[in-house]
Amino acid sequence: MKELLRTNDVVKLSWVEALLADAGIGCVVLDLHTSILEGSIGILPRRLMVADEDLPRAQGVLRDAGEGALIQ
Repeated sequence: MKELLRTNDVVKLSWVEALLADAGIGCVVLDLHTSILEGSIGILPRRLMVADEDLPRAQGVLRDAGEGALIQ
């Protein structure tokens, strides 16, 4: 798995998850429970991971949606 995005903006994370799902690209959010343990104050970013072979296509989806600045 490769990291596509790291953010503590849950709205942005949800948006990117929806973009990827619409493109048929599976993803996993890491550090979700860690951020809850810290009190949900938003200090620790969450990581959005995609399969190695899906990374170039996922990056293209973000660029096409105008979210290219988010790419790691």
